[in-house]
Amino acid sequence: MKKKQWVFGLIGMLLCAAMVLLQPTEIKAATKAERNAYRAVFDADYYYNTYPDVAAAIGNNREALLNHFVTFGVSEGRSASAAFNPQAYRARYADLQQAFGNDMAAYCRHYVNYGKKEGRNGSADGQTFVAAQSSTQAVETTGQNISGNVIASYTTSYEDDVPRANNVELAARRINGVAVQPGENFSFSATILPRTAANGYVNAPIFVSGRTGMGIGGGVCQVSSTLYAAMVTAGLPATERHAHSLAVDYLPAGLDATIAGNYMDLKFTNTFSQPLLIQAYAEGGTLTVTLVLQ
Repeated sequence: MKKKQWVFGLIGMLLCAAMVLLQPTEIKAATKAERNAYRAVFDADYYYNTYPDVAAAIGNNREALLNHFVTFGVSEGRSASAAFNPQAYRARYADLQQAFGNDMAAYCRHYVNYGKKEGRNGSADGQTFVAAQSSTQAVETTGQNISGNVIASYTTSYEDDVPRANNVELAARRINGVAVQPGENFSFSATILPRTAANGYVNAPIFVSGRTGMGIGGGVCQVSSTLYAAMVTAGLPATERHAHSLAVDYLPAGLDATIAGNYMDLKFTNTFSQPLLIQAYAEGGTLTVTLVLQ
């Protein structure tokens, strides 16, 4: 009798588990037409070899890899092939954004039917693109409401009760709200002004030739580094960038960008077809830099 009860109990548990697994999720299933649009640009071999995390979880199953791309990969900013990344294609062409909005399958269809013939660039150029938010969504990370497509945001932490915090917050205010037009160049050093007492900067720790020291403006490099990390996330290449002579503790290695005098700077050119807004906010030990296409 006990054995029979145990068996029935096991069956009940399995049925409950099956019911949970079969419950609909919040992820909207792609329609047949959308799936066909994604399939037209998808290279399963490329996806398997490019994303080891997906390969480890799914294996080399072509349909499963396509399912991952359709369900997760597009929104995560992954490339469908070496030649096409939907998020990159979207970010690069303002006319397509106006036509298709958030319909990512439509960008795939356009590239296959028209984009390649028109010579449009669909690749991510070796960079990782994050999913852009709706153009009607306001950016709220800086306490302001600015409409646009958020293409990247990065946050670092700093001590807010030391002199260095003054420089971090001042530099953040000076880049906040700067709009870089398509094809226009941006200089971080020029934007935050020379690091002098007259410009509001104070004495704080700095790195000099692999050693720590003190200098006017110490800490502004955290702002340039946080901006650079956002640029990397957005796939926006720097035209000038220099690593610190020592490791920094506020972000991973390789994402820092130091500035010094007039000979080291962080620069980029807006390669997008829309104005690029820099939004920066530093308060209470939290620094956030957000890049927005307007």
